[in-house]
Amino acid sequence: MGKGDRERERDQLRQERVGAEAADKSSGRSRLIVGYAIASTAVLAIAVAIFLIASGGGDDGGGGDAHINLNTSIGSTNGVQPDDRAGTVPAAAKTTDLEAAAKAAGCQLRLGLKDEGKEHIPPGSPTPEYGTDPPTSGNHVEPPYQQADGAYSEMPEEIDIVHSLEHGRMEIQYAPDLPEAAQLELKGLFETMYGATLLFPNDKMPYEVAATTWTNLLGCPTYKGAATLDAIRAFGKQTWGKFGGEPAEAFTFTGPTPAKPN
Repeated sequence: MGKGDRERERDQLRQERVGAEAADKSSGRSRLIVGYAIASTAVLAIAVAIFLIASGGGDDGGGGDAHINLNTSIGSTNGVQPDDRAGTVPAAAKTTDLEAAAKAAGCQLRLGLKDEGKEHIPPGSPTPEYGTDPPTSGNHVEPPYQQADGAYSEMPEEIDIVHSLEHGRMEIQYAPDLPEAAQLELKGLFETMYGATLLFPNDKMPYEVAATTWTNLLGCPTYKGAATLDAIRAFGKQTWGKFGGEPAEAFTFTGPTPAKPN
């Protein structure tokens, strides 16, 4: 093989090597692009899954069966765990007159109590000396830390739930040692009127069951089943959303109400 032939052969081999390297680079870029696409898809899928979990699948703002409304204009969960148990569907009310229903259930009815003030205080502030137990008015946490509408498995801070009352909300409360069957009956009642309403256990009050609105209290020393449910329903119908300073309708909520239950 002559010198010219050897040079042509080297040139050909060099060109083939350059071509192979270019092909490898192109293949590598393609693999990298595909890898990025797969990784991006995985990250997106994880983000969507996290969002759906956090939002309860899009049910009423994020609380699932707890119906927690996580709109910052109306409040926060403040880290309190939701109660997503399925409630027991309540029977139709037999007594609708509030005074008669409260008497039949053996509950104390206190309407038009003293307005103890409505100044805002920072989160974590000491609890004021409220004049009723559970509280029905008084200084409370600043926005947006008012307790959001919904059912909770733990008791929120009192300064947080008092602010919710100022927004026309009703709060249904029960002793933590109340039998679960009774708790689920209360949960079922809540589910018929959960709009602008809160449900939670209260380990501080002297009642087995209580309902509060701004300056109004229904305190029931003993839970008496349907009679107690009738009293709460009548209390909600008469006092829910009636506070004139910040009525319930001024803050977004969804679902039925004590005034128009399911």
